[in-house]
Amino acid sequence: MPLVAWVTLILATLIIAAAALGLIRVIFHLRATAATLDGVIGGVRVIAERTRTVPTVVPSVNASLKPVRDFTEAI
Repeated sequence: MPLVAWVTLILATLIIAAAALGLIRVIFHLRATAATLDGVIGGVRVIAERTRTVPTVVPSVNASLKPVRDFTEAI
């Protein structure tokens, strides 16, 4: 095989190896990003739970205040 063919094969191998290395690094960065986003999503769920809207809380508040309401009606 001529020398030019060997050089072409070596260069192609180096280019493919560099591309593969770059893609592997991208995979690791994406995994780290996914792990960070999982933590952020967990935090957002906690915030959403603690800042629920009033209509979902009103029945439990009314149930807690029932003895007070009964007492005031008796007066």
